[in-house]
Amino acid sequence: MSNYNPKSMKADEFISDEEIRATLAYAKEHKNDLKLVDELLEKAKPKKNGNGVTCRGLTHREAAVLLACEDEERIQKMYELANEIKLAFYGNRIVMFAPLYLSNYCVNGCVYCPYHMKNKHIARKKLTQEEVRAEVIALQDMGHKRLAIEAGEDPKMNPIEYILECINTIYSVHHKNGDIRRVNVNIAATTVENYRKLKEAGIGTYILFQETYNKESYLKLHPTGPKHDYDYHTEAMDRAMEGGIDDVGLGVLFGLEGYDYEFAGLLMHAEHLEAVHGVGPHTISVPRVKKADDIDPDAFDNGISDELFTKLIACIRIAVPYTGMIISTRESEEVRAKALEYGISQISGASRTSVGGYTEEERPHDSEQFDVSDQRTLDEVVRWLMKKEHIPSFCTACYREGRTGDRFMSLCKSGQILNCCHPNALMTLTEYLVDYASEETKKVGFELIEKELQKIPKEKVRDIAEKNIEDIKNSNRRDFRF
Repeated sequence: MSNYNPKSMKADEFISDEEIRATLAYAKEHKNDLKLVDELLEKAKPKKNGNGVTCRGLTHREAAVLLACEDEERIQKMYELANEIKLAFYGNRIVMFAPLYLSNYCVNGCVYCPYHMKNKHIARKKLTQEEVRAEVIALQDMGHKRLAIEAGEDPKMNPIEYILECINTIYSVHHKNGDIRRVNVNIAATTVENYRKLKEAGIGTYILFQETYNKESYLKLHPTGPKHDYDYHTEAMDRAMEGGIDDVGLGVLFGLEGYDYEFAGLLMHAEHLEAVHGVGPHTISVPRVKKADDIDPDAFDNGISDELFTKLIACIRIAVPYTGMIISTRESEEVRAKALEYGISQISGASRTSVGGYTEEERPHDSEQFDVSDQRTLDEVVRWLMKKEHIPSFCTACYREGRTGDRFMSLCKSGQILNCCHPNALMTLTEYLVDYASEETKKVGFELIEKELQKIPKEKVRDIAEKNIEDIKNSNRRDFRF
């Protein structure tokens, strides 16, 4: 009898190895059952209702069948459905953010990360508050409004008090027309008390990558340090929610373990959060193992092709339609372009993965966590997105208006969130164009905004958005948000 229980608070039960292996066996058995595949695709389609759109999503076992399916015609239908779902819930908006590395001091022994404790030649750095301020100003001068802060796990060098002080510094910096309006936090698993402190500090989403859901592999990949504790790490999101953080972000590092195992585990974790807390993950990230200081990705034998990576993204989008999906500058422009069509709703731009990297004229490599594939400027990324008919969004209104957790999800699942997000995206894009964009980018952007304004269904909302956009263009600023 399986020990699988999505409502359990024990990691080994809501991420049951036995259930995952049974799921993979089921998917293998039914991967060529085209009648079943068609039924699942039909089940996952967005359905219009009186006020918006609803979408049922799929269970981890159902989604595993789609991932295993080898029929080219059905795979193409998956891509089309993923695109349909993405547009139904998130429209053509792409939320922009940047990572900010505070410190790479770390006591863990993770074999896939150059910050591991045994690496004695990487430059160890920790930002002072003045250096944090300088990094934030550099990011604001690009146009960023949303950051994800990163730090290695080191209780002495990077205690929670340091993280809280950095968050306070980030929010305090008001430079020209720049403000960081949302700070997401990607730090090691911690206590309920510390999660409460992060909530009180005004963070947005708490992000923690599982790396791998395979416990046996996890213990080998994390041989030493606090992160070796699989259960403590896997149960972190439950403690975060107990501490009052209602927006959490999941992710695995694809390439460490079999992709189908990770896929099932990721969806089971999402189902667990929904079953226990009434709200699933706010975001799911899809990083792949990349080259770094002393890390060779070829040392891991579970790498996946770009084609399979794209299929994974589409299947995640189909299974959890309400969840934001993130892809970073680990991936190339070409890969990111495809991913945007099949489910991705957030991307980083002009990222530097080194501590103190944004204040350096040249991209420093001595403290990078991984090589950056997409090295374009934020202006170039924004213009590229707009030429592809995406709306780069710098909006943080939901966070500032308290539309988080179940309040955000109820709006998202009903398709109503677009009524807030579309006009807010256009207004914040206008801010970016006026304050930071090149002339070429401004031209592309203002043409796109004019076209997109006509898509706002409610006439009153459109009128207000148009008025605010004109005010921003004329430097008569108002902090209005829907």
